[in-house]
Amino acid sequence: MFERIRRFFQETRQELRHINWPTRQEATRLTAFVVALSLALAAFLGAFDYLFTFLLKKFILNV
Repeated sequence: MFERIRRFFQETRQELRHINWPTRQEATRLTAFVVALSLALAAFLGAFDYLFTFLLKKFILNV
């Protein structure tokens, strides 16, 4: 059983060496892109939420 566990970790380590890891610059750039896209989507959805809330109050609830 211990031989199987040891072989598993050896094979896992070998596979991790085959991965093409991004450079620090690529990781930073892609992280900034994801954050910017998330903020833009949050603003877009927030604007629609505000609009629909306004319309709901204006036309349906007559407030």
